Amino acid sequence: MPFDVHVENIVASTSLNVKVPLGKLVAKQKEAEYEPEQFPGLVYRLSKPKAAALIFSSGKIVCTGARNIEDVHVAIKKIFNKIKEIGALMKEK
Repeated sequence: MPFDVHVENIVASTSLNVKVPLGKLVAKQKEAEYEPEQFPGLVYRLSKPKAAALIFSSGKIVCTGARNIEDVHVAIKKIFNKIKEIGALMKEK
């Protein structure tokens, strides 16, 4: 019996290998939500591609909601470029 399978959500993780000051990032990005008292990660929502990322101060990122691997790569690249653009990357100690 064949099943009609559809990918609805991909969860992927990566590391930027640098520290990310989440307070600085949330101050400059309207797409970002950060409530450190409730959760240690910053939630960053993208509209294109439609995905969300959990960004941690350690530089680790968990990307969710993408429907294909290409969208995951595009989302991570956009997030990295945004973080770099506002100068919110710190060298690993």
